[in-house]
Amino acid sequence: MRRCFWVNLKNEKYVSYHDFEWGKPTYDDVVLFEFLLLECFQAGLSWEIILNKRDAFREAFDQFDYVKISQYDEAEIARLMENPKIIRNRRKLEAACHNARCFLAIQEEFGSFSAYIWSFTNHEIIVNQDGQLRTRSDLSDRVTIDLKKRGMKFLGTTTIYSYLQAIGVVNDHDLECDFRRIP
Repeated sequence: MRRCFWVNLKNEKYVSYHDFEWGKPTYDDVVLFEFLLLECFQAGLSWEIILNKRDAFREAFDQFDYVKISQYDEAEIARLMENPKIIRNRRKLEAACHNARCFLAIQEEFGSFSAYIWSFTNHEIIVNQDGQLRTRSDLSDRVTIDLKKRGMKFLGTTTIYSYLQAIGVVNDHDLECDFRRIP
């Protein structure tokens, strides 16, 4: 089995993530929020660190229930700050709660976050044909600008590009990767 060069074959979670999730078109708002939250926590860290803590994040953040997270108050932030199993960066924790409220506002405007995020590509998957390694694109720039305009915090074009790859809006599997084919 040929996989993307970045997959740590010694980490079963990483292999499973690559094989069954990364780059698969995603339309479920709960999953879209989960990836957005995790990508924001990943800023400045490796994805492997976040992936290894994913179950702890899921437990700490009420199964990524963005309605509950949008209502977190200072007591909830304090609770999260005491959890050694997750990333305890106060700014990232506060941004997660704030971004949940923005996520809800986008849902209200567009009917779903999925409709919003996929509208940037007219609901089409962008397939990068050249095999070039990217950390941003015009698309990620546009999405980032719009999300920030809507109030979202702790994200930039690199974070959003990684997010678009993860949720399958952008297919960036290596040219030789067996998972490159379009679903």
